[in-house]
Amino acid sequence: MTSALTTTPTTGSRAIASRAVDAVKVYGTGATEVRALDGVSVEFEAGRFSAIMGPSGSGKSTLLHCLAGLDRLTSGHVFLGELDLGTLDDKRLTVLRRDHIGFVFQAFNLVPTLDAVENIELPARLAGRKPNGRWVDALVDALELRDRLGHRPTELSGGQQQRVAAARAISTRPEIVFADEPTGNLDSRSATELLQLTRVAVEQFGQTVVMVTHDPKAASYADRVVFLADGRLVDELHEPTVDRVLDTIKRLGG
Repeated sequence: MTSALTTTPTTGSRAIASRAVDAVKVYGTGATEVRALDGVSVEFEAGRFSAIMGPSGSGKSTLLHCLAGLDRLTSGHVFLGELDLGTLDDKRLTVLRRDHIGFVFQAFNLVPTLDAVENIELPARLAGRKPNGRWVDALVDALELRDRLGHRPTELSGGQQQRVAAARAISTRPEIVFADEPTGNLDSRSATELLQLTRVAVEQFGQTVVMVTHDPKAASYADRVVFLADGRLVDELHEPTVDRVLDTIKRLGG
């Protein structure tokens, strides 16, 4: 499986870490049918921080979940590198998510009986591997968690919990990290800290991050923002600023 994950070459200087091709996702049938994705084709470059935006019901979280192998398309394809996730059965998909993908969610999803360092090292231990001590140490220092490692989630602030969740997500050096509204439960200061640290992960560690957000400020930390509306890709921005994101949202009627 690992060799199939070789990133797809592009015509530019960067490889493609994740992509969707004619992605369609339909929920329900007949009168209750909802077309959450309606033929979306989009690519996300390796070693970049990308954001997905759109109004409620636009399909942004559905797209993220399908790209991450948490949900399956009705038709079309999603790829991690060169690997078509639609060709995997549930068991292989579970292994792929465990070994090659990191997740950060709005709900921190930390194990309450484990302390911070045990939560960070959990993905490697679940895979039957010894955590990479030097890499974990680098993450702990970058995320400023050194003095909180022995604390359980209930003893940490919301921002500290989300930093632990972020460290856990990249502790196995996954090909890509998917983040679904990771700042949604954080105060302004904690959200800013997390976004700054995400930039560190991208710029210093070469991590690939794809984030769904509704927040123009959060999106401004990304290298690129793609916009969905009614299940379709409708626009994108490179090197976004808060004002440019807001202008695009207004123009699209968001």
